[in-house]
Amino acid sequence: MIALSLAEVAALTGGELHSADPAARVTGRVVIDSREAGPGALFAALAGERADGHDFAPAAVRDGAAAVLAARPVDGIPCVVVPDVTVALARLARGVASRLRAGGLTVAGITGSSGKTSTKDLAAQLTERVGPTVAPEGSFNNELGVPLTVLRADERTRFLVLELAARGSGHIAALCDIASPRIGAVLNVGRAHAGEFGSLEDVAKAKGELVEALPADGIAILNADDPRVLAMADRTDARVVTFSAAPPRRISAAAAQSPQAPWPGSRAVSWAADVRAAEITLDDLGRASFRLMMPGGMAPVRLRLHGAHHVPNALAAAAIAAELGMAVPDIADALSQAAARSPKRMEVRERPDGVLVINDAYNANPDSMKAGIEALGHLIERGRRGVAVLGHMAELGAIDAASHAEAGALAARAGVAILVAVGEEARPVLDGARAEAGWAGQAIAVPDGAAAVAELRNLLRSQDVVLVKASKAAGLWQVADGLLAEVDW
Repeated sequence: MIALSLAEVAALTGGELHSADPAARVTGRVVIDSREAGPGALFAALAGERADGHDFAPAAVRDGAAAVLAARPVDGIPCVVVPDVTVALARLARGVASRLRAGGLTVAGITGSSGKTSTKDLAAQLTERVGPTVAPEGSFNNELGVPLTVLRADERTRFLVLELAARGSGHIAALCDIASPRIGAVLNVGRAHAGEFGSLEDVAKAKGELVEALPADGIAILNADDPRVLAMADRTDARVVTFSAAPPRRISAAAAQSPQAPWPGSRAVSWAADVRAAEITLDDLGRASFRLMMPGGMAPVRLRLHGAHHVPNALAAAAIAAELGMAVPDIADALSQAAARSPKRMEVRERPDGVLVINDAYNANPDSMKAGIEALGHLIERGRRGVAVLGHMAELGAIDAASHAEAGALAARAGVAILVAVGEEARPVLDGARAEAGWAGQAIAVPDGAAAVAELRNLLRSQDVVLVKASKAAGLWQVADGLLAEVDW
């Protein structure tokens, strides 16, 4: 973070100083875990369900923190006292971002129902080639994660790449108010958090808050393969850049008059998105290669990430990098070198006995589940026996049972030989698979991850591929860890 006096912190947050020297300076990180407090840090004392950060304020100061951002004074501890610590973090981040933008910082925001974290990781690895970049660690994408990410930037930072999540209307607008992105990329509109949003139209409305927040001289990067995303072009004054992993398509004269057409009012044309992937192929591990097509030229890309669903993510990242001045050959080279930075997302490891374990257990929704199963299906087509260990997808509301049954049906159609449903809430997965005509695989219900590992101990054989996927709350990465520990390294 940029260095600030405690007087400046108080002014930006609307707080009052207690037991604090107004001239003392915050020169380190802003942290919410007292164990991460170091010299010059600002410790934000949040009150949670299990612990109250105020109880750890003395320890943070002993470790060098300059002060504590607190909801109440702590005896003998330098504090900036505010009514609400979370709100104060947002205000502090807004003030810091404003100063940094005035100094030349460019902010890019990324949202969508799935793929945000992977796209953010790709975009950051591209922009790092152009200049110092700050991006979230993992999925820091909410009312706490975004301010903490912004507050990691300083005067040397040229690019701030943010991941923006929402569980309801107004959430993304509030996050944009903190950082004011000039570039906004919308990946897709899907069924994540369907129980909270209510409908896909409500999801689209919420995700579109990003493009609505862009300035007139900004850039809205939209997925042309998702009609709900493409329609967001009408919701922004920013210049629109489109990306697509599909072949160019013919637009009829009648369709071209629609407000949702790529270029409304045009004659019938063969329309192609601005940023495209042509000649997409997958290798034996499901890694995509394609020809990157952009206004600035074309170049070959060979991704190191597993799954065809990463192609649109790569295109969105490429579009962001191009807007920041990166040349097409450099973009293609950076995409080909980019690694998976965030754990438990299509993380592929091979055991000494040849079993492949795909750990995609950080999170799940119906659309990301489909992508994961399709990646598994590709490996099955290449001759491996497929095993799927699937757990609960949270926050789906009324579509919960149907979505889990759909996942089971997809797994059966992909040709899995063994399907394991972990937990009572995931049992409809097995119902969906059994309803698929002709599926002769083995269906197993287990109560937890440990039971899943125990069941598979004597069932797996060399060259099997195992997909492990569920929402974060299910903790199924422990299954992946357990399967990898089954064989001595």
